[in-house]
Amino acid sequence: MLSKNQLGFLFMFMSVCAFSVMDIIVKWSVDYPIGQVLFFRGFFGIVFYLFVIPRDRLHNFYVTKRARLHFLRCLSGLIALISIFIALRSLPLATVVSISFAAPIFTTIFSIFLLSEKVGLYRWLAVLVGFVGIIVITEPGISSLNIYYVFPIIFCIGLSYVAIAIRQLSTSEPVWLISFYFSLSIMLLSFFTIPQGWIMPDFNDFLLLSMIGIFGGVANLWLSQSYKYSEVSLVTPLKYLALVFAIIFGYLIWGEIPTLKTLFGASLVIISTMIIFRREIYKKKTFASEKFND
Repeated sequence: MLSKNQLGFLFMFMSVCAFSVMDIIVKWSVDYPIGQVLFFRGFFGIVFYLFVIPRDRLHNFYVTKRARLHFLRCLSGLIALISIFIALRSLPLATVVSISFAAPIFTTIFSIFLLSEKVGLYRWLAVLVGFVGIIVITEPGISSLNIYYVFPIIFCIGLSYVAIAIRQLSTSEPVWLISFYFSLSIMLLSFFTIPQGWIMPDFNDFLLLSMIGIFGGVANLWLSQSYKYSEVSLVTPLKYLALVFAIIFGYLIWGEIPTLKTLFGASLVIISTMIIFRREIYKKKTFASEKFND
C-alpha cells in the first residue's frame, strides 16, 4: 500500500509523462491548422471528463455560481494553450519546455496583485534569477526568429493566472468541472477557425490528434490528484523530468540538440522555481508553528 506522498509522486510522474506525449503530438501536428488541433484537444478532453463526473451530478454537472471566474480562467487558459501550440511548432522542444518552467515566477508576481500576498527578498531574488534564465534562453535581438520566443513567455503568463484562478475556484468547485469548462471553451473557440480551412485526417492521424485531448485531460486530472495526495513543494521537482523527455524525444524524432545557452538558462529557471517552492514550504511550516504556539 502506497503512502500519500508516494501516491502524489506517482500521479505527478504520470502527469509529466502524459503532458510530454501531448507536446510531442502537438509538435508533430504542424501540417494541421492550429484551430483543428484545438478542436481535438477540446472535444476529446470533454469526452474524457464525462467519464469522471460523479453519477449524482450527471443531471446538473454544469451548474456553477462562479461563472465569471470560470470565464477568466478559460480565457487565460486559451491564450496560454494557443501560445504553447505555436511555440511547439516553431521552436525546439527542449527550448519551449525550458521557458515554460518560468510559470511559477509570474505566479509569484500575480499573487502580489491578485491575492495580496507578501513577497520577501528570497522570492524576489528567485524572480530575478528566473528572468535572467529566460533572457539567456531567448537571446533578445533583432532576428525575426526571436518573435517565436515570445509565445512560451505568453504561455507562462497565461498559465500563471490560471493557477491563481484555479486556486480561487477550487475552494468551491470540483476539479473536473473546472477542467470540463476549459475543454468546452477550447472546442467552441476552434469552431471559429473552420473558415480558414481544416484538413481531413486519415485514420492514423485522427487517432493521434484525438490523443492530444485524451492525454491533456488525463494529465490535468493526474496533476490535480498529485497535489491532492502530496504537498506541492514535494512533487513539483518531478516536473523537471519534462526537460529530460524533451531533450531525448527532440533528438530522436526531430534531431534537435539543445544548445549550451538553453541548458544554462533552463538551469537558472529551475533554480528560481525551486527557491520559490522551498520558500512556500518554509512559510507553511512557520505559519503552522505560530498557529500551534498560539
